[in-house]
Amino acid sequence: MMKLLIGNRNYSTWSLRPWLVLKHFEIPFDDEVLQLSGDGWRNVLAQRSPTGKVPVLIDGDLVVPETIAIIEYLADRFPDKAIWPTDLNQRAVARAASAEMHSSFMGLRSHAPMNLRASHPGKVGADTVAKDLHRLEVLWGDLLAKSGGPFLFGQFTAVDAMFAPAATRIRTYALPVSDLLAEYVEAIYALPAFQEWLALALHEPWIVDDDEIDVIQGRVKPGTLA
Repeated sequence: MMKLLIGNRNYSTWSLRPWLVLKHFEIPFDDEVLQLSGDGWRNVLAQRSPTGKVPVLIDGDLVVPETIAIIEYLADRFPDKAIWPTDLNQRAVARAASAEMHSSFMGLRSHAPMNLRASHPGKVGADTVAKDLHRLEVLWGDLLAKSGGPFLFGQFTAVDAMFAPAATRIRTYALPVSDLLAEYVEAIYALPAFQEWLALALHEPWIVDDDEIDVIQGRVKPGTLA
């Protein structure tokens, strides 16, 4: 059986993405959490991952790091699962949007880290993420208008997994978005696979200061959050 090495569920955006694909499309796998903080965590990652990062998919002798590479491998390995849209043109658009997520949206990433346990309305200034929110309004809005929702291409596909962490940021920080985007965020949260991940994340005891907004913004000293 395949194994997916992941980081802390509460914070690890890149781990969430392939995990959702595996779980939603009912592909059998095990997972293992590798800590993203604490004594020697970087050494542990270096020993288990070719890149020193998570996620990593292990399938027999094959070791695949990097989220998009993992998703593409799964799509090739299980072509009957429709992990990407089945239409050629839609599939190209979905891959382009996923690549954009991979390379862009730096404002959201740096100013609004994923934190599934938290609720921090008002702690992220809208101006710091305005450019990224505008791009999401255009990108998601166009795709949802064409597909009719609830997901970007109607049914859940890999591109929704790629954007799921952005949806969590919108909810965690109560970022201003249109009703259409708010409905998409709700669709992500209602997905059974996401609900399973979320339930596990909420019971994690670990704190990663680098992803806690109160530490980032200087309201709380590192190492003092319980």
